[in-house]
Amino acid sequence: MKQETVEPKKFTGFHATAMIVAFFAVVVSVNMLMARFAVSTFGGTVVDNSYVASQKYNQWLEEARKQQAHGWTASRVTRIQDNVALTVLRANGTALDDAEITAIAEHPVGRADPITLDFVQKSAGSYVSRDVLPEGRWKLRITISHRGNKMALAQEVL
Repeated sequence: MKQETVEPKKFTGFHATAMIVAFFAVVVSVNMLMARFAVSTFGGTVVDNSYVASQKYNQWLEEARKQQAHGWTASRVTRIQDNVALTVLRANGTALDDAEITAIAEHPVGRADPITLDFVQKSAGSYVSRDVLPEGRWKLRITISHRGNKMALAQEVL
């Protein structure tokens, strides 16, 4: 019986070219996919004009000092069905009644337009939004006003 020998296939220039083209095709397609994800998930800039923001920095610090002087505290924002709730207390732990509370709800990646929420007092120091907040993750910029004093805070709600 005669045994046949199989010769190995030769590695030619065509094979080398095909491997190089395939490698770069994968690299380019992954880069394009990542660039698409980056552009579609980032909602914009943190500050539109950094120079203008730097000019307001001292004013913001002064407002923060005034806010701390009030001694108000706000509980973590929670959902009650489709509405948002929070509790506001004075420095001595008593409820802050008759406050005006508004919030602007922004989607973290800008996929939805901002929503303005107005709050009504339900019980001593406890406030609930009149408006419905859709499901999802939202960043709330809350403003609390009471007798000429203001407090601003930002919280996330899921």
